[in-house]
Amino acid sequence: ASKKRGLSLEEKREQMLQIFYESQDFYLLKELEKMGPKKGVISQSVKDVVQSLVDDDLVLRDKIGTSVYFWSLPSCAGNQLRTTYNKLESDLSNSKKRYMELLEQRDDLKRGREDTDEREDALEELKAVELRHKKLKEELAAYADSDPSALEAMSMRSIIPHFTMGVGTWTSIIVLIHHSDHVSMQTSHFI
Repeated sequence: ASKKRGLSLEEKREQMLQIFYESQDFYLLKELEKMGPKKGVISQSVKDVVQSLVDDDLVLRDKIGTSVYFWSLPSCAGNQLRTTYNKLESDLSNSKKRYMELLEQRDDLKRGREDTDEREDALEELKAVELRHKKLKEELAAYADSDPSALEAMSMRSIIPHFTMGVGTWTSIIVLIHHSDHVSMQTSHFI
């Protein structure tokens, strides 16, 4: 025996709406939970399905006293469609208005940038100046090796280790001389 496939959410929504449309009556949630299984909607999912219909304005809900009643008339769906249509019309109108503003802004930005001989000459001159600037930077980079301050910094970096080594050597020599003088003075007392 094959198992029967459960209804999709959309199918459950359609079945629950049919309950309202066929009777054109109002119901408590408990009553809907009893009626749902007759339409193929298990009672445990009726509450969520009805809430999704309320969220989409396809089913109306009102609290009267301590009870909450649900109802929907075929005209409710029409009203919801009209509301959606009006919102989309408004969005379209706003988008068209924004589009026109953007076209106007683009045209404003184009003003003064028309292709004239004067503008073309200015653009060519700008390109020539930029090219010359680039060449000069490259030339300057090539001469960086001959820059006196760069050469001085390089020579100082290479000379300093020699000085340091020389100072160390002279210090060692002085210590040895001092030490040898001290030793010879002590030995002269014994002679």
